[in-house]
Amino acid sequence: MMKNSEHTGKHFVLQKGKAICNKGTNFPNFKVTSHQKHYWNDANGKADYLAVTEDDLQFNPATVPFGSCAVKNGQPCSFSPIGKWTKPYEKVKVMGKSCLTEISELQCAIGGKIKVMKHGQTVEISKQNLKNANPILMSIMNPVINFNQFLNEIEEKEDSFDFE
Repeated sequence: MMKNSEHTGKHFVLQKGKAICNKGTNFPNFKVTSHQKHYWNDANGKADYLAVTEDDLQFNPATVPFGSCAVKNGQPCSFSPIGKWTKPYEKVKVMGKSCLTEISELQCAIGGKIKVMKHGQTVEISKQNLKNANPILMSIMNPVINFNQFLNEIEEKEDSFDFE
C-alpha cells in the first residue's frame, strides 16, 4: 500500500508559474537556472514549461522581484534567499535536484516567506476525456446539456471532413 505524502494531489511548478512573498507586493514568475532539460507537459520544449527545482532561486523580474517590502517599511525588495527551497518533492528529480510543488517554500534573509502562488499548469479537456466521462454524472452536473447528444455531435464532427 502506497503511503500518501504532503505532495499527493499537488502540481509540479513550471517556470511560468508565479511566486508570492508574505512581505511583498508583486508576484514574479519563477526563473529556472538549474537546468534546461525537463519540461512539464510540453513536448516542444518551451521555456515556460521548464520544471522548477529546489536550486532555482531567481525570479523574473530579477531586480525587485516582489515589489515593495513590508519588512523594509515599503522600500524596494532586496530578495536574499536563505539556502534552497524547503518541502520539494524528493521523489522526482531533474539532474539530481528535487522538483517543487505547490507546497514548497523559500525563506528570505530580509524576513519574508516565499511560496508558490500559481504552479503554472493548465487543465485541458480532450475529446477522449469526454468520451470516458460518465453520461449520467455529466447530466446531473450540467442538466442544461444533453450529454449523449453532445457526444454524438463530437463523433459526427470527427467523422466529417471539410475540404475547402
